Amino acid sequence: MDKKITRRKPARGAAPGKPGSTAPDETRAAGGELHQHVHGTHPALTTNQGLVVSDNQNSLRANPRGPTLLEDFILREKITHFDHERIPERIVHARGTAAHGYFELTQSLESYTTAQVLTEVGVKTPIFSRISTVAGGSGSSDTPRDVRGFAIKFYTQQGNWDLVGNNIPVFFIQDAIKFPDLIHAVKMEPDRGFPQAATAHDTFWDFISLTPEAMHMVMWIMSDRTLPRSLRMVEGFGIHSFQLVNAAGDVTFVKFHWRPKLGLQSTIWDEACKIAGADPDFHRRDLFEAIAAGQFPEWEFSVQLFTQEEADQFPFDHLDATKLIAEELVPLKVIGRFVFDRWPDNFFTETEQVAFCPSHVVPGIDFSNDPLLQGRLFSYLDTQLSRLGSPNFHQLPVNAPKCPFGNQQRDGHMQMGQPLGRVSYEPSTLSKDSSRESPSKGFHSAAVPETGSKGRIRAESFADHYSQARQFYLSQTAYEQAHIASALVFELSKVEHLHVREAMVAHLQPIDADLANRVAAGLGFDKMPDAPVAAAPVHEMASSPALQIIGKMKDTLMGRAIGILIADGSDGAVIKEIAKAATDAGASVKIVAPKVGGAKLADGSMLAADGQLAGTPSVLFDAVAVILSEAGSKALSMESAAIDFVRDAFGHLKAIAVDTGGQALLRAANVGQDAGVVDANDKNAFIAAAKTRQWEREKSVRTLA
Repeated sequence: MDKKITRRKPARGAAPGKPGSTAPDETRAAGGELHQHVHGTHPALTTNQGLVVSDNQNSLRANPRGPTLLEDFILREKITHFDHERIPERIVHARGTAAHGYFELTQSLESYTTAQVLTEVGVKTPIFSRISTVAGGSGSSDTPRDVRGFAIKFYTQQGNWDLVGNNIPVFFIQDAIKFPDLIHAVKMEPDRGFPQAATAHDTFWDFISLTPEAMHMVMWIMSDRTLPRSLRMVEGFGIHSFQLVNAAGDVTFVKFHWRPKLGLQSTIWDEACKIAGADPDFHRRDLFEAIAAGQFPEWEFSVQLFTQEEADQFPFDHLDATKLIAEELVPLKVIGRFVFDRWPDNFFTETEQVAFCPSHVVPGIDFSNDPLLQGRLFSYLDTQLSRLGSPNFHQLPVNAPKCPFGNQQRDGHMQMGQPLGRVSYEPSTLSKDSSRESPSKGFHSAAVPETGSKGRIRAESFADHYSQARQFYLSQTAYEQAHIASALVFELSKVEHLHVREAMVAHLQPIDADLANRVAAGLGFDKMPDAPVAAAPVHEMASSPALQIIGKMKDTLMGRAIGILIADGSDGAVIKEIAKAATDAGASVKIVAPKVGGAKLADGSMLAADGQLAGTPSVLFDAVAVILSEAGSKALSMESAAIDFVRDAFGHLKAIAVDTGGQALLRAANVGQDAGVVDANDKNAFIAAAKTRQWEREKSVRTLA
């Protein structure tokens, strides 16, 4: 590089404990253009009423670690406008898939909470859950690199409880006032309307480069966690600390986790891209077919419980949504399971009209002072009012409680009830059966004292932006570290502005020097940018193997799919043996043939196909078998779809079972041999190899950072 690289000063919000204003950033030469960050050269940021905003990084709190105040009109105006930007599609999480099911409690938390859903063992509470991508519109594909929202509505006998989480336990930002900025940065660039459902563009990485608190989340989104193989194979996290309150009024902090019975599994990047082309509805179809087949997806529901005294000993602030509590620090306590057992009857009325709000809780569950959560308590309700067009959205069947409910709220757009009587207020003496408050049974907020001076100020305990990012990266297997580095190279290679690429590589240095070097080399840097001045020391934290995917994959074919490629003349006995072995191991099996009608086997019988070769590529399967006659192999060697079928299977590190004809097709496709390519007659070897990816193969089929 022949341009001068000037170190950036920390972004606003990077120095908690101080007012929002900071010194101007340094002017920076990059890519031949002068990129100004000096605040005085920009017009003042104002509210819609023309009021100059002094701090656009922090919401107004009662004290640095206190709750966000309703008084914060700047926060409310900003988020209200953001909530109303899309009609009627969700601004985020537009692309969603949902299912009905139930939650069953197996261990009571009665000593911690009065919430009956968490105290009554054996009760099956109905649930409705929606899993979604974040960035893309409703017409985008299922498989982009993206966070997956994972929301659950519990229809409890004390009212609806919405647990609105993600498949990642941390978030990009610490304060809700920055959420509109984050989503504006990640969404399609407003002057061109693209890219759709992608973070690989300038506005996203420009914002991230100026937001050091996002570095932990960056490690997660660049990891395999954002390329799930199936919605049945993702974890769920409530993200924030909540509070459990027992009958005596005692408070215990809680974080919620749910883990898939099938274990975690991801695709790899090239595979995810090709799946999007072959089947944009890949995840939705997978979930639908599993439920239709009676293979009901199931998750283990767990909690992490800790007191304020224990939290005071953590080397981070648990109210900071960019931080997680490692399982090694606070073990998970399994308390139940939830199961998806029914597909929605109507996609629009249920999957699209369902409305989740973190503010929907039941007695015994309360909120922490996490400033991101505090803003969400306002934002989600406001969003539903805009998207569903009425304060009566709770009357839609998918949103309505399954327990009795009633109040004095009347009328409004799309009122679907028939309130009776002359009384629509409380208290009253004119009606014996009008709804009244219930001091003994109703919701009580935790009696937590708050003191301090209100202000737009972030707690000093929120200052460490790199330690957990480093912990996450160093906890991964070598394969997963390579995937993170390669993902960063891919994403940043799409960024046009050199100074943004430089700033991001600079942020990688406190996370891990080797990671920074790998990414810098992948981007063609000949000089390493200066590391940023961290707002807090970077601490060495113990490795957490629980953060891996590869290291804790389950040794199973349950929930996986095997594709068998056949043609005229294929050996039916071998096909039958492999199909039976795979089915017995818990996998689904699909026959792929050049024609959708199937193929005539060597014995003269016809075998129907589940998919036609050109429309059923190997990216749709976890492992493949290729069973071909000599003539069939010769014919398919002239067919590009067949060549791609085996090349992609090998390139995506999948097990491949082959007979003599299958081997001939591999040779025609110039596909090599390794331990993952097995004789089709050795069904046990194939099943063992199909349970995992052939990770050692990866270094021979692609260049990784």
